[in-house]
Amino acid sequence: MENYLLDGRCSISNNAAENAIRPFTVGRKNWLFADTPKGASASAAVYSIVETAKGNGLNVYTYLQYLLMYMPDTQWQSEPELLEGLMPWSPDVKEECKQ
Repeated sequence: MENYLLDGRCSISNNAAENAIRPFTVGRKNWLFADTPKGASASAAVYSIVETAKGNGLNVYTYLQYLLMYMPDTQWQSEPELLEGLMPWSPDVKEECKQ
């Protein structure tokens, strides 16, 4: 509350923060059913990809298709910098997968 009083640009509502953590809260209930640590790790990785795509304004389904189509053709294991072109903030990805 103090920040709101000190800076008029601050919102009095914390709806943005609550909406940002809501998917995590729902996901937490689903993660209880991961059978193995590797399964939980894979689930968390997919969750991270999906939420990052949403955060960058991409169509998630189109972005996942894009990754599955182009990622196998890259040599990202030996050249990790090639992954930068597949990130959701990449201009090519934004053009291809925008909502």
